[in-house]
Formats: sequence, C-alpha cells, structure tokens
Amino acid sequence: MFPHHREREQPIFSTRAHVFQIDPTTKRNWIPASKHAVTVSFFYDANRNAYRIISVGGTKAIINCTVTPSMTFTKTSQKFGQWADSRANTVYGLGFATEQQLHQFSEKFKEVKDAARLAREKSQDKELANTALTIAAPQFSQSPPVMCVNGPEDKLFRSQSADITLASEKERIKKMLSEGSICEINLEAELFTLQDSNSKLVAALHEANANVEQWKKQLAAYQGETERLREQVSELEAHGGQGPSELLKDELTQSLEELEALLKAKDEEIHILQSKKAEYHEMEHERDEAILRLREMEMRSSELERRIQNTEQTLSNSLEERDRMDTEIERAIEILDIKIFDLNDLRQSLVKLLDK
Repeated sequence: MFPHHREREQPIFSTRAHVFQIDPTTKRNWIPASKHAVTVSFFYDANRNAYRIISVGGTKAIINCTVTPSMTFTKTSQKFGQWADSRANTVYGLGFATEQQLHQFSEKFKEVKDAARLAREKSQDKELANTALTIAAPQFSQSPPVMCVNGPEDKLFRSQSADITLASEKERIKKMLSEGSICEINLEAELFTLQDSNSKLVAALHEANANVEQWKKQLAAYQGETERLREQVSELEAHGGQGPSELLKDELTQSLEELEALLKAKDEEIHILQSKKAEYHEMEHERDEAILRLREMEMRSSELERRIQNTEQTLSNSLEERDRMDTEIERAIEILDIKIFDLNDLRQSLVKLLDK
C-alpha cells in the first residue's frame, strides 16, 4: 500500500517526535504508539490534490491521516501538541525534543490545512459549475397539505418544546464532558513532558556523579604531579648550574602551567554540574505540582460524573413524564373524536325529524 502511494506522493516536511494516541476506552489517557522518537512527515498527492500526515514505526503505519480544513493542531504544553482525526476516530499527540520543533510542526500544519481548504473550495466550485451546466429545467416539489385539529397541534407543540429542552441539556452535558477531558489531557501531556525531562536529568546526574569521582581521582593525581614538579623546580633553582639544563627547566615550568590550567577547567565543569543538580531539584518541584493539579482535576472529573448521572436521571424522569402526557393527550383526543361523532349522529337525527 505505502510504496504505491510514495510513488505519486512527495514529502514536503519531516520532523522527529514521540507519537501517542488517546485511549479509545477512557478518552483521557495517552497510549505510546512508538517506543522511541520516529519520523513524522507531511506528504502531498498531486493526483488527488490532498495532503497527508504519515509516520511509520517498524513495519506498520502508526499515523496515516488525511488533513482536512476542519482539523486544528493544539499546543498543550511547550513541547507537546495534539489534533483529532474524525475519520480514524482518534486523537494523535506528538511530544517533541524542543519547543522550536513544536513551533515548526504547528506552522506547517496550519499551512497544509489552509492549502487543503483552498483545494476543497476549488473542487466545490468546479462541481457547482458542472451541475449548473447539466440542469435542464428547474424542478419543484410540493409538500403534502398539513391537516390538524386543536388536539394534535397542542401535542406537537408540547413534543417540540420537550425535544428542544432535552437537546439543549444534552449539549450542555457534552460541553461539560469535553471541558473536563481536555483539561485532563493537557495536564497529562504536561506531566509526560516533566517526567521525560526528569528522566533525562536523572541520567545526566548519574553520569555527572560518575565523572566527578573520576575527575577527583585525576585531580589528586595532577596535584601530586604538580607538587613533584614544583619540588624539582625548587631543586633546580637551588643547585643552579649543577642540575639539568635550562631547557629542561622550561619544559617543567610549561608542564606545571598546563596542569594548573587543566585543574581550573575541571573546577569549572564541577561548578556547572552542581548548577544542573539545582535545576534537577526545581524540575522535581514542578513535577510534584503537576501531580497535585492532576489529582485536583481527577476530583473535579468525579464531581462532573456525579452531576452528569444526576442530570441523566432527571432527563429519564422528564422522558417518562413526557410519555405519560402524550398518552393522556391521545386518550383525550380519542374521547373528543367519539363525542364529535355522537354529536354528528344527533345532528343528523334532528335534521330528519325537522324534515318530517
């Protein structure tokens, strides 16, 4: 499938990112689609005048999404973004290594979406022109006459009012659910970014600690070598012409200066590692705050679910009440029909009596 498409499609932009998909069951948690960062590319199909986002992990495609004008790429943190694919019934998330990569992907997504919109408008204009040319004569349709009496009209009015109320209530519930899910997704994406940075800092600290121990040993060896060279220089200065030549003395002095410069460089590296350690503690504090906010969002989500259950119960009661009212209205209409029929019989009987 993919080699055939690659022959007619051309890549227009590529980057590397960690790919995630929303959990289809909970619609809240992210599921990693790749173990490592993979290549995510925009492709343009000249024959179909369409744009696609494709990412292949191993031997399978983990993203195969056609870009439509209705899609929107949302930045949920400094290094994480997401968009929804209604055709695949999923939400994709991308975690980038830098904020600049996220910005570049977002700008390219916006350009491709605008291009897809223009392509669709041109296609629609062309279809409208072809349709106008093929229409031979206007056609009209007549709607059947509507017959009603006061009883059914009142029933129809009540049903429409109840449907409008139920529809507005359902829209409000959907909005509440979407707001809670989006907030939780944003917090989970931010937590993922913090955990990723935390793991990188931990690895860097472990490596730095190992390097510090090694450098301390080297410093001790350099310091011993420096002291030995200084003693040799002192002996040369004390003995004057009886020791080695002036050339050897210059070489020893140069070696001593090089060792001192190396010691200074190692001290600066140790200072940099200590500052990184402080940054690691700050990242841990941010991670704890993110976890606390996530717990608060979970509590809010539980409250929303409780309110939704209550609202659903209220809706169910309203539906039952509406059904009961409909049944009573139908019964009243039947009684009215019988009364009207009896009145008609009575009128005919009176007319016959008058004729006689």
